[in-house]
Amino acid sequence: MTGLPRDVTRWLQSLELTVQSLNVRRDFSTGYHVAEMFCRYYPRDFQMHAYSRGASFSAKQDNWNKILRTVQKLHLQLTEKLVYGTIHCKPGAAEMLVQQVYTILTKHRPRTAQNPELDFSDQKYQQLLPPAARSTASTAVKSNLRKTEVMAVSDLIANGRRAEAIICKHLQDKELTDRERSNKSIKRMTGNELSPDGKLSSVLCLQPPLSVANLSYKTIKVNQPARRLPPSC
Repeated sequence: MTGLPRDVTRWLQSLELTVQSLNVRRDFSTGYHVAEMFCRYYPRDFQMHAYSRGASFSAKQDNWNKILRTVQKLHLQLTEKLVYGTIHCKPGAAEMLVQQVYTILTKHRPRTAQNPELDFSDQKYQQLLPPAARSTASTAVKSNLRKTEVMAVSDLIANGRRAEAIICKHLQDKELTDRERSNKSIKRMTGNELSPDGKLSSVLCLQPPLSVANLSYKTIKVNQPARRLPPSC
């Protein structure tokens, strides 16, 4: 169970879930295992026969709607953005949700828990890659707008605006990266520095100009062959 603190992993193993999860993002997106976790502490409220093990989007929605209703009934709280990210397999969402459930049920915080950053885009991952290996605009849309998200919202205009926002963010990051690369290339230029006003000035231009008195000239003699006149008639 990569991506989870060790104490949370041990706690999950102690629950003896029906399937020991190997892929947190994929396996917890259905909501079935999350219902199992709550069932160990609230068996009367979470009847497992009411939940489906199916991986279809409709099955996921049904499971999570039941979970949220029961959690609200018990006066517990799950972060909606974490639930949304878990359903749509957003990077890091399921790991953070499992840690939140661990805190709710055990009243303990994970030992290595970090401040949650509810940004489930691949922006940080793209920044770690060299510029040539980063995704294109179309790949950015596919990575940050899941198929299930499009299925959940049938409004074509709304989905188009979300895709447009992703492309705009991608272009902004690309422009910033190109600007940083340009600044680095300028700094690496030998014999050049930036003036205080931000303009590029050559070190050679800082040298004093040569005086005319210091210049010397040398006369060069050129021997030309004698011109022959044509014979007279």
